[in-house]
Amino acid sequence: MTAKSSAQHGAESVENAAEDVTDHPAFENAARGGFVMSGLIHVLIGAIALRMALGGSSQNADQSGALQTVASAPGGNILLWIGGLAMSALVIWHLAETWFGAKWAQGAKDRAAHVIKTLGKAVVYGALAVTALRFAAGAGSDSGQQTSELTAGLMGSAAGRILVVVAGLVVLGIGCFHVYRGASRSFEDDLRVPSGQKTAGAIVVTGVLGYIAKGIALMGVGLLFGWAGLGADPEKATGLDGALKTMADLPAGSVILAVIGAGLILFGIYSVLRSRYAPM
Repeated sequence: MTAKSSAQHGAESVENAAEDVTDHPAFENAARGGFVMSGLIHVLIGAIALRMALGGSSQNADQSGALQTVASAPGGNILLWIGGLAMSALVIWHLAETWFGAKWAQGAKDRAAHVIKTLGKAVVYGALAVTALRFAAGAGSDSGQQTSELTAGLMGSAAGRILVVVAGLVVLGIGCFHVYRGASRSFEDDLRVPSGQKTAGAIVVTGVLGYIAKGIALMGVGLLFGWAGLGADPEKATGLDGALKTMADLPAGSVILAVIGAGLILFGIYSVLRSRYAPM
């Protein structure tokens, strides 16, 4: 056996072992737990936004505020460790899906679309996993402040400001995609929707309203990033919390914020349902 064929055989063995691990029921169940933790975070963010709309919350309406709520509850740190590890398993599953799905995709266009979609999900869940594990270890921080500090570091050059504007456009595009995904009900393609009328109806309602609400919130984040980059003002790029507080200052802002908060809670419920009905 030549060195080349030996290396190829070794790579195939590693690939097969990785596929066996990610297909194992125990690993799949752990990854499904990542959807549940993500759902909990969205429910808490939505609840904070609702309280903010009613003028009764000073917490950050973002993942740091949600995770701080979990950490302060009895047994919260244990839940954060479990949730963070579950989301880490979900990240690994998405990375494996990126690789194997790209191999099975027909055509360069489908392959590129699959890689962008699944790799993007891996990045999102990876960020949530890292944040949850940091809070579990007692090293949590204000994500909005971190975003402003990171943006401030980029504002010192024209290239950095352009990068901030581009980041804003990307987030804006993701928000628009979420709205489209909810309005078109295309999210149903990712699920094995059960035949039961009540469960199927719950998935449709929570998915449609949840995706639209989250999309509007992300569009607000993207617009603030663009505004920060164009105006060279990093204080405007404060992430989700800043976007929701800005919406609250608009005419009828409390109503808008309450609707988005309720929508984020529904998106969280959808994520929990997804943990049960998403094929893996």
